[in-house]
Amino acid sequence: MSENGSPPSSAGQKTRSPEIGPTEELLPETVADILRGLEGVAYRWTLEDDRVTWSSCAAGLLGPERLAWSLSGRDFARLIATGSGASRFEAAQVAAPAHSPGAARFETSYCLDLPPDTELGRLWVEDRGIGHFDAEGRLVRVDGLLRRLSSGRPVRDGAEGALAVQPDRQRLATLLEQNLVRVLGEGGEFGFALIGLDHLGQLNDAYGFHTADEVIDIMFMRLRARIEPSDELARFSGSKFGLIVRGRPMDGFVGALEQIVASVNATPPRTSAGAVAASVTAGGLIAPRQARSVEEIFARAQDALHSAREAVRGGVELYAPSFDRAAERRANLHFADDIVSALADRRVSLAFQPIAEGVSRRIAFHECLVRITGRDGQVFDGAAIIPAADRFGLTRLLDRRSLELALAALTDDPELRLSVNVSPATIHDGVWLELMEEGAQAGLAERVIVELTESATIADIEAMRRRVHWLHSLGAQVAMDDFGAGYTSFRNLRRLDVDYLKIDGSFICTMMQSADDRHFVRSLLELAGNLGIETVAEWVIDEATGRQLVDWGCTYLQGQLIGLASERPIPNPPPAS
Repeated sequence: MSENGSPPSSAGQKTRSPEIGPTEELLPETVADILRGLEGVAYRWTLEDDRVTWSSCAAGLLGPERLAWSLSGRDFARLIATGSGASRFEAAQVAAPAHSPGAARFETSYCLDLPPDTELGRLWVEDRGIGHFDAEGRLVRVDGLLRRLSSGRPVRDGAEGALAVQPDRQRLATLLEQNLVRVLGEGGEFGFALIGLDHLGQLNDAYGFHTADEVIDIMFMRLRARIEPSDELARFSGSKFGLIVRGRPMDGFVGALEQIVASVNATPPRTSAGAVAASVTAGGLIAPRQARSVEEIFARAQDALHSAREAVRGGVELYAPSFDRAAERRANLHFADDIVSALADRRVSLAFQPIAEGVSRRIAFHECLVRITGRDGQVFDGAAIIPAADRFGLTRLLDRRSLELALAALTDDPELRLSVNVSPATIHDGVWLELMEEGAQAGLAERVIVELTESATIADIEAMRRRVHWLHSLGAQVAMDDFGAGYTSFRNLRRLDVDYLKIDGSFICTMMQSADDRHFVRSLLELAGNLGIETVAEWVIDEATGRQLVDWGCTYLQGQLIGLASERPIPNPPPAS
């Protein structure tokens, strides 16, 4: 044997290649076995007679009910769930050769339903084939392969394009790491985008989790049908997909991404519950130009997706380092930790701002305003606290503590009346409700006004109406805070049956300088009066504004004119002798 393991040739004799005889074709049974192993079936569709001929294993993939509807192109197209993907005719037409006659490869994916009047059943398939076109560019025949896609949400597995269900975030990170190593060593760039389903929570609430999952499946399959063979798509999270774009110039990355998103959003996906209004939005970047590590890629792509959703749902945004969002996150996390520690260390307190009768200017009640004292002694007011608390889910904890402190203040002063702020989410919180019941049992609820924050959306008006009725049964009153700056309509306001309407101060403080604000405030006061609701004007800064509000029928005034927030409630002066 020679060193390379091949037989030695005789001295002076040339090595001859073995003679190749006629190749032996695979038997049809062998072809069928191979296709069955791939969970695929072959077909030929001739458009002249609309006839579809299938390989022998078609019944095993399609099932007898679908196979009976799959013998003509027209009937088979009726099985494709609307909005789930391009049909083979549409995909072949898109791939048609520029110069006809000729042939062109195509690939698409879609969902097959069972025929009408049969039980619900769904089958995701991949349809690959070759379309043949005549001299006039018309499609005359399609030869193809239909494969069952894996159950669950499939992902593209590397260069081979196979499908498999894998831990996608980990797999996506591995693919990004491999691409970074390649371009950093060899040069070049690649694109990455996070493509997210919009308003997933609303879809879950409106249609249920099963239908929302169907929408996610459909959007994934649409995305997969529209990417290039060199691209890679995987699931980033429950409703977000990561797309790696490579093998093409990056100056066209945004345009390509816009085309993909527009195509996916072109028609509403059709689920077992019917057509669903859904869309995806994308945020992307070019690596390593805009990110040089997997962590940076993920973080900045999420920033871009966030910006895209703020700009317009269903659009595309490329990462722009307009500010250091990572630094903002660190600051928010630090402040959230300060809130949690302040709650634990009893560094949460209340400030009391007086609210006076408009005509007499006597103090009617006080609004409780939350304060937090930092570890360094600095005091933070609600403007600094509430946004961070909302962002990190700490609002309920603050609302609970505020109510505890308010009830304690009412216990100490039998003449005191207080209004306490509560978010629409907290008002259904079990601990907060127990605190209100305890206050009612102690005879304190009659001196409590619960202020609902109108700037936060109320998801279920009927549930809120029942909660307001329950508060009334305890003896408490209810106010709608910041009205005019949020989401509540007058129709819903009437259904809620609140006792007070607090007009947002941003309209009050500029009222004397703005005709628009004057007209808006006066209209609110008239409407509230017609509904029998007492009104409170916030941010009243001077006597001229106060007099005008009283002339228009405003019941109570709050702001600099009456008094700023202080550590203790402001008592009324004794009546004149």
